[in-house]
Amino acid sequence: MDAQMLFNVLVGVSGFLGGWILNNISRSINQLDRDVRNMPHVYVTKADYRDDIHHIRRTLDDIFNLINQLNTTKADK
Repeated sequence: MDAQMLFNVLVGVSGFLGGWILNNISRSINQLDRDVRNMPHVYVTKADYRDDIHHIRRTLDDIFNLINQLNTTKADK
């Protein structure tokens, strides 16, 4: 095997590996792009979370106020 043949084999192998690596990087980037675009469908937005927590706290405040009203009007013996 002469030097030119060895050089051709090395360039071919390195080209194959380089192409394979670039293909994997490209697929990973596309998968990340799909994941980021699907985030609003999978995760709750901060505004929706705040609205839900506000509603829960308001409901709990109403319940606690009702309990306190019942406790103050109840005649303990």
